[in-house]
Amino acid sequence: MRKSTAAILVIILASFIIGIYIYPEIPESMPSHWNAAGQVDSYMPRFWGIFLMPLISVGLVLLFVAIPRIDPLKKNIEKFMRYYEALVVLIIAFLFYIYLLTLFWSLGYTFNMVQMMAPALGFLFYFMGIVMDKVKRNWFIGIKTPWTLSSDRVWDKTHKLGAKVFRASGVICLFGILFPLFAIWFILVPVLAGVVYTVAYSYFEYQKLGKKIKDFKPD
Repeated sequence: MRKSTAAILVIILASFIIGIYIYPEIPESMPSHWNAAGQVDSYMPRFWGIFLMPLISVGLVLLFVAIPRIDPLKKNIEKFMRYYEALVVLIIAFLFYIYLLTLFWSLGYTFNMVQMMAPALGFLFYFMGIVMDKVKRNWFIGIKTPWTLSSDRVWDKTHKLGAKVFRASGVICLFGILFPLFAIWFILVPVLAGVVYTVAYSYFEYQKLGKKIKDFKPD
């Protein structure tokens, strides 16, 4: 069994075991959503509050297992499979962390949820930047625009930039720990700005490539 598979199974199994064990201690209604200030603004029934996240994790794992098999460019995914598997483990671990925060809140512990999410998101974004440095052209993972999908060169250049953007976003996220009132902005602004910038960059790189091809005159 691969180490990544074993890690995922352990995390998901732990989610169900913890949920079953702690079920009698949880109130009938559990928080299901927090606002930008990190306070609860929506609730759901206890059963779904406890078991929805583990079930979502199972569904995501099945999707992540299917992607390398159904992608028309599956051979490219094989080139960075080690990083892909590590990313899947990290995503499931991130969901497990959010799940634990939800349970702690339901047991009466209060804290700023956005502030608590900042370090986990920072680590996740930073690792996504590492993956982007390795990812090859495919239909499911990475910055997928019509221009990156049309050219390996545009894909590689865009993802080199995206790798820097996401690593920087991950570092900026950590400031949310120190400044909880502004945590949501430290999380959202760098990522959204970075996504817009990289998408625009892919377009202009594709246009530059097209112009070079058009202007090329063979000897």
